Amino acid sequence: MICWTNDFAGHPRSLDPHGEPQMTKALAKEVIKTALAMNDRGINNGMSGNVSVRTKAGMLVTPSSVAYDQLAADDIVAMTLDGDWESTNDRRPSSEWRFHADILAARDDVNAVVHAHPVNATALATHGRGIGPFHYMVGVAGGTDIRCAPYATFGSAELSANAVEALVGRKACLLANHGVIAVGRDLSQALDIAVEVEVLAAQYLAALAIGEPVELTKEQMDEVLTKMNAGAGYGSS
Repeated sequence: MICWTNDFAGHPRSLDPHGEPQMTKALAKEVIKTALAMNDRGINNGMSGNVSVRTKAGMLVTPSSVAYDQLAADDIVAMTLDGDWESTNDRRPSSEWRFHADILAARDDVNAVVHAHPVNATALATHGRGIGPFHYMVGVAGGTDIRCAPYATFGSAELSANAVEALVGRKACLLANHGVIAVGRDLSQALDIAVEVEVLAAQYLAALAIGEPVELTKEQMDEVLTKMNAGAGYGSS
């Protein structure tokens, strides 16, 4: 095991083949599948972004600086939510591991986190601008709007705190001058929400080219959320 000194990399520890957290290869393969799908579905590029999923002992998270199409199950890093980590081949966890861990610790309803740098949502985020209720599908992210978390350096505790706050009562948020986070009950839902946020961002930018769009009222959005939460599709929990 290599002892990494990067403050963003957590705390490496010795492997215990009989202890926790244990690498679940099937789940690790799902993490890789989701990471590849982010690029395939046009919300990410290259090695940007990262993916995590909850385990009994903490989480599995994509490693730092490895192309998604070169990942094998053993490359996915097992971590506790306190930042301890172990890897079978000395891979480092993503530099963004902290907000993955903090989101999972704060949200019992969340089992997966997807972070990406999609073009349109990131464009809005460079203005520190979230997405208002211009379209009823904004409700897919869990509320009447999609917030934009204030800027902080990648991998930092400040960024993590900003993201956790922006996600209160939500399944997605933008990160100022950075990208998008989406969460879900599983990897599939988190990915679908991330894709939908990017679609909404593109529509919102198109609407803003004409002027400020008409927004739905709180009462209208509350009706939408009630229907979504009742299981009328659209990412209901």
